Amino acid sequence: MSERRRNVFIVPFVITAIINLVGDISGIAILSDISKPLIVPFLAGYYMAGKARYRSKPLLFALLACWIGDVSLMFTGLNGNWFMIGLVSFMIGHIFYIITYRQHRSESTENELLTVQKIRFSIPVVLAGTGLVVVLFPVLGGLQVPVMIYATAIIVMVMNAIFRFGRTNQRSFWFTLSGAILFMVSDSILAINKFMGGIEMGGVMIMLTYISAQFLIVEGLRTHD
Repeated sequence: MSERRRNVFIVPFVITAIINLVGDISGIAILSDISKPLIVPFLAGYYMAGKARYRSKPLLFALLACWIGDVSLMFTGLNGNWFMIGLVSFMIGHIFYIITYRQHRSESTENELLTVQKIRFSIPVVLAGTGLVVVLFPVLGGLQVPVMIYATAIIVMVMNAIFRFGRTNQRSFWFTLSGAILFMVSDSILAINKFMGGIEMGGVMIMLTYISAQFLIVEGLRTHD
């Protein structure tokens, strides 16, 4: 029964995602504008339609914050303040994702990464995040501090996904980590596209990585045991 309930949401999620990407590829703005606000709600419905033990309030708050961020970024062309609202919303979303990752792991630490391993696997993430900020810093203007804070939040979010290794099943770990990394990739493309000039098919790449990231995170956390 729960599988049928999930299909009620996952099917429109996939269809809406495809419509959004088609809109970006074809340049038909109305398709992108209509579909974008529906993507995260359908994904939240998919998550909620599962077994009760999968439901996490922090994850739902994370999705809500991301939805607010999605909608806010749609209005940046009208007023630049909407970008700041979107930035803050996604940062709050990452904070709730961090809480959710720590919630979705076993209490046993027997098989978790050693401290030296945590440091080793975190270094590439830290270098990628800080490296991008360093490159963008001269062109950020008044957004230098907010972007630095946001970059810190998403770096910590990815690191916490890494730290779940050995404290959940392999499917949950790899799905969630892949989603976290793709979220960072999506934000990186968005930042480069906004502050350093347009990237060819940039909008498509941003949404493709973002949609994939959200699904993988939700699916990974949903399958934690």
